[in-house]
Amino acid sequence: MTTSKTWTARAWLGAVLLLSGAFAMATEEPRYQILKTTEDYELRDYEPYRVAEVEVRGAFEEVGSQAFRILAGYIFGDNQGEAKIAMAAPVSQRPVERVSGADPGAGTRLEMTAPVTQRPAAAESDTYIISFAMPESFTLETLPRPNNPRIRLREEPAGRVAARRYSGSWSESRYRDEERRLLDALQRDGLQPHGVPIYARYNGPFSLPMLRRNEILVPLAGSPDS
Repeated sequence: MTTSKTWTARAWLGAVLLLSGAFAMATEEPRYQILKTTEDYELRDYEPYRVAEVEVRGAFEEVGSQAFRILAGYIFGDNQGEAKIAMAAPVSQRPVERVSGADPGAGTRLEMTAPVTQRPAAAESDTYIISFAMPESFTLETLPRPNNPRIRLREEPAGRVAARRYSGSWSESRYRDEERRLLDALQRDGLQPHGVPIYARYNGPFSLPMLRRNEILVPLAGSPDS
């Protein structure tokens, strides 16, 4: 292994260890108000918050590690000014939707109030947007500019979501099962999805599965900004 590759591997391992510790301490997350709690989900109104995000292609269970390397670099100083940014939660993953007739290389990013319902095409997408929530103390203007041009800084607008929480495996099969349970419950209760489901993780890669907090967040029609 060359010196350059050795340094890269050590830097990556260090980032993983540091980020795992940061996750264990990361109590800050986007602000929201709980409107209702049922056996199947929690109804929340979120305030606006900032994210750093990157678009990656690949299998559901593989894209997270690709994006993790890029975004971890950003918060650990790969930005203008080499500023380190405190870790917040969650890390979110969602499929990219394409607009019919649009350039297939240009993804349409869906805000929490943008419309997409339970369409299989979204679930089968091989392109995902992975985002890190940024600390509340930053605005879009004060966040350090990323050196990597693939990273986008964006404000997630206020919105209403249904959140289903579960622990355990990060596998796609477990996620799809929980997603189906949530969507069935929303249909039963007459709530209309208004955006692609978002997969949110609140723990680091070395966390014990039984102690993990995983969530599926489904944007809903009737949000504060709709």
